[in-house]
Amino acid sequence: MIHLVEIRRAETVQTTPMVCMHCEEPACQAVCPADAIKRTPDGVVQSSLKPRCIGCTNCVYACPFGVPKYEADVDQMMKCDMCYDRTSVGKKPMCATVCPSGALFFGTPEEIAERRGNPVNEFTFGDQVVRTKVSIMLPAGQRRMAVRPDAVIRKADLLAGARV
Repeated sequence: MIHLVEIRRAETVQTTPMVCMHCEEPACQAVCPADAIKRTPDGVVQSSLKPRCIGCTNCVYACPFGVPKYEADVDQMMKCDMCYDRTSVGKKPMCATVCPSGALFFGTPEEIAERRGNPVNEFTFGDQVVRTKVSIMLPAGQRRMAVRPDAVIRKADLLAGARV
């Protein structure tokens, strides 16, 4: 499951995907009292297991990227699991398959290295460093993305077009 967030820019409303970053040490998994969130051997952090998820929403608040969402109709946390049903059999995730601009890309480290920019999978939140399976492309020379500690992003801010 991939969530789309609406962002209001000027007079238009656009959507942007909220993809899971698949952290090496997932905070969502660490705070789950029911042990419902699993990380596969190849590093994919999966949505909560329905038989185990108790709907406490700890994972929602623990994620530094704000990805997991609580789905009340099924009483479960849901998030991007990198289309594990597809990637586990050699296919690309659906988002990377249908992205019209090619901004969402799934490939080998060698294929990623051929793209413009520098792939970065380390993020700092204050003093905390989070390493992920997913990389974002930054200008050459940057090895880590620092997230401003005073940058609080709320859905209401995004809808209002606030700059963070």
